[in-house]
Amino acid sequence: MQRRRLLAAAALTLASPALGQGTAAASRVLKFIPQSDLAVLDPIVTTANATRHHGFAVWDTLYGFNQDYRPEPQMAEGHDVANDGRRITIRLREGLKFHDGEPVRAADCVASIRRWAARDPLGQVLLARTEEIAAPDDRTILLRLSRPFPQVFTALAKPSAPVCFIMPERLAATDPARPVAELIGSGPFRFVERVPGSRVVYERFADYVPRPEGIPTWTAGPKRVHFDRVEWHVMPDAATAAAALQAGEADWWENPLGDLQPSLRRNRSIVMEVPDPIGFIGMVRFNALHPPFDRPAIRRILLGAVDQDAFMSAVVGADRSLWRDEIGTFPPGTPLANDAGMDVLTSARDPDRVKRELSEAGYAGEKVVLLAANDFPTLSALANVGAETLRRVGMDVEVVSGEWAALMQRRARRDAPDRGGWSMFFTFWTGLDMMNPGVNQALRGTGDRAWFGWPTMPRMEELRDQWFDAPNLEAEQRLAREIQAEALREAPYLPLGQYFQATAYRRGLSGMLKGLPVFWNIQRG
Repeated sequence: MQRRRLLAAAALTLASPALGQGTAAASRVLKFIPQSDLAVLDPIVTTANATRHHGFAVWDTLYGFNQDYRPEPQMAEGHDVANDGRRITIRLREGLKFHDGEPVRAADCVASIRRWAARDPLGQVLLARTEEIAAPDDRTILLRLSRPFPQVFTALAKPSAPVCFIMPERLAATDPARPVAELIGSGPFRFVERVPGSRVVYERFADYVPRPEGIPTWTAGPKRVHFDRVEWHVMPDAATAAAALQAGEADWWENPLGDLQPSLRRNRSIVMEVPDPIGFIGMVRFNALHPPFDRPAIRRILLGAVDQDAFMSAVVGADRSLWRDEIGTFPPGTPLANDAGMDVLTSARDPDRVKRELSEAGYAGEKVVLLAANDFPTLSALANVGAETLRRVGMDVEVVSGEWAALMQRRARRDAPDRGGWSMFFTFWTGLDMMNPGVNQALRGTGDRAWFGWPTMPRMEELRDQWFDAPNLEAEQRLAREIQAEALREAPYLPLGQYFQATAYRRGLSGMLKGLPVFWNIQRG
């Protein structure tokens, strides 16, 4: 244990070399411009995308997530399911090590599963059905369940935050609400340093053992590293980021803004592509505790006012290759996407009819307090279209504009809208965060324990529980249709469309995987 602490302290105090390196050295460094600074280093205590991407560099997972949206063994060599699904044995691959040189043991995995599961919706279901999680020996993980949980491997593989990353047992014993004190990873890169607001540095972990077989897709398959060093350069100013990429001072810009993309596309030294085929899903979330949106009928009627074309055009522009409308509960192209109940979103829009139906349903002119983030262009665009839409159907709208961080504090308040609370806010989720009922937090109907908005939806909770027990994909898809129909009946939120975020990188890089940003498999030349 003392050796681990000394090595960790040394890693955290390493100084990064000067950026002006020689040509040979520079060719072994990948310079990445992330979507935002890395504010939190522990991937269990936050759902921030930047922290998730950092997590996949530093830690590995028992199971990976492949291009078919299914789990594959990763750190696991394989598994055995017995006793009608109530006894699961997972065997670890040989040669797995942490960054301090200690072997990865089953006891580390057990502690990591427990810490992750305390924070994750799917993990919480797993814990509720678990009688025992044990490590009979250093390479064997045993799960004894009180009832089968067919989604167990999906839960352990899912790339939506929080992810079940494997940490040393002593760190995984940390309270899941508190960040770990050290960053001792199990993945292909070792964390070196973070300079707030400036850079994050990783180095290749020489003792990492990639999975020997398979094809790398998403987070599954062999994780082979071709760079000695990965540097994140934080550049909040988009024009600065674009200039750095075009000048060759950076290799990869994660999320170039839409108005800068045309000039980047014209640059023959830059490749623009959409790495994530399920993109981002926009939504407006209702506060179900207070009028007027405490009534499902009022929320449901507003589905008839939603013009997803208008919302996505405002966010991305006229290029339809970058967005889609006719979006329901689950992202198109994923296994659970379906058309149940979609007429309410795809039929002709009639604001006068919606206005009349709102009056008949009892809307009496209550003020709608709409939270609008002014420091996120995409969220600001949603809010502008949303406010105009509500006014067109006769609602009294008050727009509260502010920075997202301040609005997040306000959205946590349960006071009435006229007493410092709120009525609705706009946000985006990644498609990964909405692709099934286990990860889609906006579908929870547990009242005070639900995600912001706090709807109570007993039937939705019943259907969600049934989905957890679905024995195969066909059964999952049947239940997904029922869940979507119920979501459109209760309308805890309104789906506003899907957009695809392009990424930009220097020509000459190859091997970039689809999905979220990962730093293995990429090479230069």
